[in-house]
Amino acid sequence: MFDLVPFGKRRDDVFGALTKSLHDVFNDEFFAPMTGGSALSFRTDIRESEQAYLIEAELPGFSKDNIDIDYSSPYLTIKAVRKEESSRENEDQQVVRRERRYGEYMRRFYVQDINGDEIRASLKDGLLRLEVPKRQKPSGKRIKIQDHGNAGQQLQ
Repeated sequence: MFDLVPFGKRRDDVFGALTKSLHDVFNDEFFAPMTGGSALSFRTDIRESEQAYLIEAELPGFSKDNIDIDYSSPYLTIKAVRKEESSRENEDQQVVRRERRYGEYMRRFYVQDINGDEIRASLKDGLLRLEVPKRQKPSGKRIKIQDHGNAGQQLQ
């Protein structure tokens, strides 16, 4: 006996499965294995101005002591480590519930031509803000051509 699913429904299911597969492929973090094994990721927003990059990273529940920011040219790495234990015991010292949460969250950014010595960071309400100043490129110097009339003579 043939499949009893109406033709239109079958097409929707195939299209839905294809859409889900493409969604999974393109939303998968392709470079996640390169960030250090089982490290998890976090959301960031990056803005650019002429003078600097502004990176905003969502790290709710982390204190500044649990966040490490490292710049080793040309990579800027933000790592947050969570080591949290919660335990409740009743009056007889029997464990009623124990929860542990451990994890390492890391993002690595490839940045060039920045001034690594002047990176500033702040943390407020779970939002880490990094101001990463760009290295100022030396401006060109216009060389004026002198008019001496003796252009054929050599310099001494």
